[in-house]
Amino acid sequence: MQLSKSQPKTPIAKSRIKVAKVPFAEILTMAAESLWNNRLRTALTMLGVIIGIAAVIAITSVGQGIQKATETQLQALGTNSINVLTGSARIGGINQGGGSASALTLEDAQAVAKAPAVKLVSPYLQRTRQVAYGGQNTSTSVIGTDINYSPIRNTFPNEGRYFEQADIDNAKSVIVLGAKVRSDLFGGENALGERVRIQGEQYQVIGVMEPKGSAGGFDQDDRVYIPLKNMSARQVGNNALQGISVSGFWVQALDESEIEAAQFQLTNLLRLRHKIYPPQPDDFRIVNQTDIVSAFTNIVGLLTLMVGAIAAISLIVGGIGIANIMLVSVVERTREIGVRKALGATRAAILNQFLTEAILVSGLGGIVGIGLGVAIAYGSATIFQFPFLISIWAVLAGFGLSMIVGLVAGVIPARSAAKLDPIQALRSD
Repeated sequence: MQLSKSQPKTPIAKSRIKVAKVPFAEILTMAAESLWNNRLRTALTMLGVIIGIAAVIAITSVGQGIQKATETQLQALGTNSINVLTGSARIGGINQGGGSASALTLEDAQAVAKAPAVKLVSPYLQRTRQVAYGGQNTSTSVIGTDINYSPIRNTFPNEGRYFEQADIDNAKSVIVLGAKVRSDLFGGENALGERVRIQGEQYQVIGVMEPKGSAGGFDQDDRVYIPLKNMSARQVGNNALQGISVSGFWVQALDESEIEAAQFQLTNLLRLRHKIYPPQPDDFRIVNQTDIVSAFTNIVGLLTLMVGAIAAISLIVGGIGIANIMLVSVVERTREIGVRKALGATRAAILNQFLTEAILVSGLGGIVGIGLGVAIAYGSATIFQFPFLISIWAVLAGFGLSMIVGLVAGVIPARSAAKLDPIQALRSD
């Protein structure tokens, strides 16, 4: 019998144990379930992130709104204007402060008006006085000025009229009220044609200025206006050696590009008139309206940045809270981690689950914080009446920071969970 040829041996394939990767959707579902099962703890953990994001967005929005409102108000008063003020007197070597010297006169203002880069000049005298009507009285700023004050300061009456040249030349006892003073003295009654008292002098109301609000910390509506010569003669007295002493004068340049030229011209002109030669200090001060706007914008911007940075610290506190709660969660769920590892869960799967939980907490906290911050900013803008502005960069930066905080805070607890020995984990209570 012929032996059959031996059949070729079939090689036995080596078995390879492959651990299936856990889909991200499943990890996300497990993380969400874990957080939902501990709702109170999750909410308290999110609180730090919510407060941090809301504070950053609200503070940034409020700061930008106030900055924009102030810029608009200052610019409405004219960005091509310059304020020349009296300097400071020195008594016994001690500086008495700005405005203490009586160095500027009406004649100085008239001389400055002839400078090539100057369009208009308005000298003024300013004092704080009690203004009374009937049984009502209020302490306010009384400004003695001329017909150019209104166009230079871009403020006009919405009731009655402003001064005419005859009022100025004849030092008439007429007065234009600011909106707040009119409200304080007359309430809802008509003020035109009525007479008010200032230091015993009677003044007839001929107009009421339009409301301008506060600008640079000064209420533009809490003041009244009378003719300059009347102010000098009846309220202050001519205390200059020659002519009429003034507190200062507003200067309007031909346009905004001529501000520097006008400032240079009037500086040299006043130095010549007052016989000031280097190194003698000037007995006057010059304030550029554009510089005021720029300086105030920078100050508010820096304050907003500083306070926003302080508010962002609460995000770090929130991150510490997330890390703490996640570490507690690892300890509480040691047996669960052991069971999952015994069933084939890899370190990566355990790591991903705990990282996902931390990121979910911070992400949800970031979303709620954004909504709360926008609501606070809108409410503040509505109540205090400044523009409602939300910076998209502040929102993105705040949310991105919250996600980073969650990721960083979850790394250590997640690594601790992934490194647990399954046998020891299963033995734990």
